[in-house]
Amino acid sequence: MTTTPLRTSTTTDHLDLLESHAIFILREVVAECERPVLLFSGGKDSAVLLHLAVKAFAPQQLPFPVMHIDTGQNFPEVIDFRDTTVERVGARLVVAKVQDTIDQGKVQDPGVMGSRNRLQTVTLLDALNDNNFDAAFGGARRDEDKARAKERILSFRDTFGQWDPRKQRPELWQIYQGKVNPGESVRAFPLSDWTELDVWQYIEREQMALPEIYFAHDRDVVMRDGMYLAIGPFVEPRSDETIERLSVRFRTVGDANCTGAVISRAATLEAIINEVALANVSERGATRADDKFSETAMEDRKREGYF
Repeated sequence: MTTTPLRTSTTTDHLDLLESHAIFILREVVAECERPVLLFSGGKDSAVLLHLAVKAFAPQQLPFPVMHIDTGQNFPEVIDFRDTTVERVGARLVVAKVQDTIDQGKVQDPGVMGSRNRLQTVTLLDALNDNNFDAAFGGARRDEDKARAKERILSFRDTFGQWDPRKQRPELWQIYQGKVNPGESVRAFPLSDWTELDVWQYIEREQMALPEIYFAHDRDVVMRDGMYLAIGPFVEPRSDETIERLSVRFRTVGDANCTGAVISRAATLEAIINEVALANVSERGATRADDKFSETAMEDRKREGYF
């Protein structure tokens, strides 16, 4: 009779392998580039990425700053988490504001209730250029969107920060060509091969803190375009909409006026993991209005320079 060996602390599981690979990518990019930066929105994926970066370079401080592209339409819980987390890890925070881009006349103000999500691209490219960042780490994953599934782990951009999927370098057998040529920059995605379930299982294992909106709570919402949007400064009910008080949580974090909540009672990490394990639609596909306005929404924005 065969028996299954007990798992010990020295056993390597899939989360160990994902963590090790992500840390390898972080270190490789830092070794190849002069001025990297880590993009941090305060969402779960960027929180995991920052956690991995701290591990990768411990016991030293992070060898690069953390940057947030602030649309001004964020959930307040996420901004509070951003500031608390950056202070806790001792990182330098760079905040690039879409409002500044609007004030400079580079993009048009969509109004208080209009989405600023797509305007982030101009702000991001300006911030990268102004700070001479030649590499930017992001928490994007391939399972989020079909355009992101095309993305290499090291995504090289031209002088204008634009992405051409036909001009990317091969990454066979996890061998990367990280040299940044003159006029180029690179976006690095250490979480590319992770799934939403992997992220939550890692958060549970590492006992990481997250913004409260990821956990089930009662909130006033309206149904709009097939999603529950939270009533607040950037979402007001229309004449044909009814406000409902429901138990919801958010699977992804974006602007308050384009990020939908899901009905949920999952108020613990264990309950969220069980819920995600049964989900058959990605978090962006289910709850992000900015990805739904066209079939190629994400790919179009990535070609323009979006992360």
